[in-house]
Amino acid sequence: MSTKAEEFFEELTKAVASDQLILPTLPEVALKIREAVESENTSAQQIAETLTQDASLSARLVQVSNSPLFRTRNPIDDLQMAVTRLGIRMVRDLVISLAMKQIYQATSDVLDDYFRSSWNTAVEVAAICRMLATTVPGINPEQALLAGLIHNIGALPILVMAEDDDDLFQDGDALKQVIEELQGRVGALILKTWNFGDAMIEVVTNSHNFSYNHDGSANLVDLVQVALLQGGHVDENNAPADWNTVPAFAKMGMDTEVNVVDIEENKEIIENTKQSLMI
Repeated sequence: MSTKAEEFFEELTKAVASDQLILPTLPEVALKIREAVESENTSAQQIAETLTQDASLSARLVQVSNSPLFRTRNPIDDLQMAVTRLGIRMVRDLVISLAMKQIYQATSDVLDDYFRSSWNTAVEVAAICRMLATTVPGINPEQALLAGLIHNIGALPILVMAEDDDDLFQDGDALKQVIEELQGRVGALILKTWNFGDAMIEVVTNSHNFSYNHDGSANLVDLVQVALLQGGHVDENNAPADWNTVPAFAKMGMDTEVNVVDIEENKEIIENTKQSLMI
């Protein structure tokens, strides 16, 4: 890691420890839904009642449940029906995914441009991840969607702090490099404060570590890495020259010569997912 990145990370962690920099937080309703789902006795009605505390989130969940993403035959116009139809655990992941957009709120126009770019990347990667998950046994599509959305969450505090560093903020290449080097470590800090599990922390930590390897079958990190590369979301200075050297492709059983993002059927799935997240 570069000296600049190390120094910046030290400054950032000190700022967090002294409350000068606040890490992003999930909306309260999303946290309540996650906690409720962990309780074995939670009903669809209780989940729906909790969701009504956030009218915007409730409306978006009903819209998504009626979107091409879930191909529902009969339109759903009731929140409890949406929760029942989708299932409580799927609702948990979807609510967190839909709530993520609220985190990307910037305090200045310049920062807003960076945030918007980060959010658009997250949405595209998430959409590809969800599509890929339908081809991999044992990986839940909604978990894959969430993994794609949070993979670059560590960039947000870096951007907020970099805004006060004129030299860094005005140097696009240097800023990109610092984000590339630090977003995994900062993302892990955020997910730990959110009490996320090891699988998601592994995603933010290793999504840009293309030499990452592990025992067993394909996991969420593999999906995110393939999505990043095939979706064209890795800076050319940091992208591996030969995708055959990236273990994720072998884990996924994928031919590196075939870009699945370009397949017409997959394009439709990806576009439907992106639209559902932009509601």
